[in-house]
Amino acid sequence: MKLKRKYFFSLLLLGLLAQNVQAADTDSPKNYGSVEERRIDNTILQERAIIRNEREEISLRKKELKTLEEGVDKKLTEIDNKLEELRKLQDKIESLLVAKSVKEKKRIQELADIYQRMIPGKAAQAIIGLDQQLATDLLANMKVKSAAKILDQISKQKTTELSTTFTTLQLE
Repeated sequence: MKLKRKYFFSLLLLGLLAQNVQAADTDSPKNYGSVEERRIDNTILQERAIIRNEREEISLRKKELKTLEEGVDKKLTEIDNKLEELRKLQDKIESLLVAKSVKEKKRIQELADIYQRMIPGKAAQAIIGLDQQLATDLLANMKVKSAAKILDQISKQKTTELSTTFTTLQLE
């Protein structure tokens, strides 16, 4: 008989527990022992709802940040690629400028040789009509004796201007 009672009480206890679990799972009204318990329970429910909302908001922000981060990474990659292209173009331009400078110097030397072989008076007339820097470069690439004969045929003022340009350092 004692065994039956223990068995009966165990079943009764399990039944009560199951009933409490079902009551907790459903949103049926709860029986509160006091107004304070009801207020605390409502506060807990409100806080849980706030926390759920905050978690959802944080999740959305994480997704937004991840999207933005991916966009920034793409832009940085594009910028790096553009910078590399610009560096290559800069190197190409610099090499072209060096080649151009070498060709110009060669042509100036060839032209200086031509002016050097001309009659000094005719060479002087031709040099007077040239750009001052070009005229100076031509004279600088001639033999001193030939340049002196040509300068002797040019007016004093023009000779002074060419001499000043010749002695002034030019940055390339």
